[in-house]
Amino acid sequence: MIDLLEGRFFKTFIAVMEEKSFNRASEKLGYVQSTVTNHIQLLERACGQKLFYRLSRGVKPTEAGLKLAKFAHQFVHLGLTLEEAMNESNQPRGTIHLSMHESFFVTRMASLIEKFRFDYPMVKFKLETGYHQDVIDDVSQYVVDFGIVPRDPGREDLIFYPMLQEELIFIASHELTEKVETDGLIVLNHEAAISFGNSCLYHTHANMILEETGVETSGAIQYPSIEMIKKAVKCGIGFALIPKIAAEKELEEGDFQSLPLPTGIFSTHGIIVNKDRELNFPAQMFKSFVLDSYSNETNHDA
Repeated sequence: MIDLLEGRFFKTFIAVMEEKSFNRASEKLGYVQSTVTNHIQLLERACGQKLFYRLSRGVKPTEAGLKLAKFAHQFVHLGLTLEEAMNESNQPRGTIHLSMHESFFVTRMASLIEKFRFDYPMVKFKLETGYHQDVIDDVSQYVVDFGIVPRDPGREDLIFYPMLQEELIFIASHELTEKVETDGLIVLNHEAAISFGNSCLYHTHANMILEETGVETSGAIQYPSIEMIKKAVKCGIGFALIPKIAAEKELEEGDFQSLPLPTGIFSTHGIIVNKDRELNFPAQMFKSFVLDSYSNETNHDA
């Protein structure tokens, strides 16, 4: 099989997986569609199995395609690592591929990436966003160099590097907060809990705490971004559990308030790396930079 494989076939395969379309993959790669089709056909011939189901709108990977995806990412990563090692100098260059929750990127990671790129402008970043399990899947399947999750997954195939404890708070509109302060937590039984959805660890945290305090909400509402959740809370649509850092500006400006629910809710964020993945030089540098940044922040606070 190895004699029939080329790196560009794997790059094409990954593009089709990501875009779920031969046509969009060809646009992304700058190929004509027949080239993409030819690359996939050659891969299927080398593997002896069909890799994609052709649907009326796009394509979907077969079981064999899903198995190949892990090795395709490893193959491309190895090629990039080799290229970077050959060109390695005092000025690192290359691409760092990360995965994390949208709210963590907005509140914590964007500023660190900006600082890092100021010192190392030849380094580029590619970002995937998702919930806790999405990030774990990206790392375990070699899609990204490393991910950031709100707790240790406790898996043997992943290495967890703790970074910081993130405080979480319940937020609500002024009107709802006043009702809770006057009539007690029973008021929340008639309100909607807002979150990113069942896949989000914050949603799990919120449900557990509400159960412990005897609160049964009238329902749950799912929104795709931290900004939309905050706007919905401000409008009085419901209440939510979010990272305190994401609410500091709005709390200071009086857009909403912190609910008098249990305090001291923390989530230990950390970096996860596939134990079998060798990080390229820029990724190693950035991982150390992130861990050092939070270590210095913790020491300063202490």
